[in-house]
Amino acid sequence: MTSGLRQAVFFVLLIGVAALGYQGMIKPANRKLAEAKQKLEGKRAKLSEFEQATAKADDLNKQLEQLQEAVRFFESKLPPTSEVHKVLEQVTVIAQKQGLKPKTIRTLVQKNNSGYVEQPMNMMLVGNFTSFYSFLLELEKLPRIMKLRELKLEKDKEGNILVPFSSVIAIGDFMVISEEDII
Repeated sequence: MTSGLRQAVFFVLLIGVAALGYQGMIKPANRKLAEAKQKLEGKRAKLSEFEQATAKADDLNKQLEQLQEAVRFFESKLPPTSEVHKVLEQVTVIAQKQGLKPKTIRTLVQKNNSGYVEQPMNMMLVGNFTSFYSFLLELEKLPRIMKLRELKLEKDKEGNILVPFSSVIAIGDFMVISEEDII
């Protein structure tokens, strides 16, 4: 065998070994590496989803804390059930201080709501407009939430203003005053 032929055979064997090595070792290793990279990307995507979910959960926790704080605030505005008569007394005293005469005061059936109880009542006050306006201003200063929905002023035969209204005292949260047509 001549040295040129020997070199050609050696070159072909060398290329054959390289091709077999590539097919038998490098190609499977590349396939496993690609699979591992794909699994890693899948896990990174899951991790990203979990991080986003955790961030949302943190936001929800902050919102929950804010809502709980708001609930505590509104609960602080509610008189305990045992103090409803004190609130009614405060309203009556304010009306009398402003020159209004309570003509009728009637309590209605209590309504149980989730978290608090409402005590509806009907009142008829007699006096002039300035007294009633001062009465409303003083009611706003009470540490209770109040709401007037409708107000009708009427005059009696002597020219005094009659103010029929219905109020609701919420026990445990806030007091809502709403006017209704009583007469």
